[in-house]
Amino acid sequence: MNRHRVVALLNAPQSPFELACAGEVFGAVPPGAPGRYDFRICAERPGPLQTTVGYTVHVDAGLAALQEADTVVVPGWQPPGTPAPPAVTEALRAAYRRGTRIVAICTGAFVLAQAGLLDGRRAATHWRHTAQLAATFPEVQVDPGVLYVDHGDVATSAGTGAGIDLCLHLVRSDHGAAYAAEIARSMVLPPHREGNQLQYATQPAPAKADESLAPLLEWATSRIDTPLTVGRLAERAGVSSRTLARRFTEQLGTSPGQWLLDQRLNATRVLLEQTDLPVEAIATRVGLASAVNLRRRFRAHLGTTPGAYRQTFGEAR
Repeated sequence: MNRHRVVALLNAPQSPFELACAGEVFGAVPPGAPGRYDFRICAERPGPLQTTVGYTVHVDAGLAALQEADTVVVPGWQPPGTPAPPAVTEALRAAYRRGTRIVAICTGAFVLAQAGLLDGRRAATHWRHTAQLAATFPEVQVDPGVLYVDHGDVATSAGTGAGIDLCLHLVRSDHGAAYAAEIARSMVLPPHREGNQLQYATQPAPAKADESLAPLLEWATSRIDTPLTVGRLAERAGVSSRTLARRFTEQLGTSPGQWLLDQRLNATRVLLEQTDLPVEAIATRVGLASAVNLRRRFRAHLGTTPGAYRQTFGEAR
């Protein structure tokens, strides 16, 4: 299998965390799993490059490295909105024209917008800078709530840690949910984080300990094959359906029904990848009742059929 080449485009002062988000996901190999990516860094001018925390990193490649990339990642850009050099924006446009996937983490979205790659498209950036991005680039449809936006050829993430969410999502798209889960497990992270970034934009009063959804989510996940309903979840939590919906919105940024569906579809993806079970059997195992219902939900959520997904990502033969 040809390894997917990922190149991170850096700029001084570089945030080490945004760079590490991409480096850890694309540069590390899960134990016992084959390596699927090659990861390297570049900058407009190779050599020592200052970071936002004081130390320097050595960059050994210039913009020519983008010519060999399958994916280019811009892991933040400081200060946000600082004009990128013309050589950088032209190199990004040239990579895009060659079919390279262009990805921005956090404030890297400003550079993609400067290159014209976000015109007429939804985009994400750190919640502190969404208003600035929208005002500076009115042709960009800035979404202040989402953790990331993926158009297939161009993708952007919200602030900082949301870069990990986006990178894991791209791995799922490239190599399936099971491989992405292995990377997330090595990082001691959930393979898919629920909610949106607006839950972090303010400082609400902390939930009482007995209001945490964690025990309920663990209970529900272990019974995903049963006919769980929102009413049954509310009964288990000892609250009304309305109260449960409010807690889901506050703590996860989603509804109980959507959370349940997401868990069932995630379980479906893993079974399609790792087993030869027929779709009818998988539907029963994940609590979607019938193959017809599973296929309809799967296509609506992922834009493809279970059979096509298995053909692309299936490991069982």
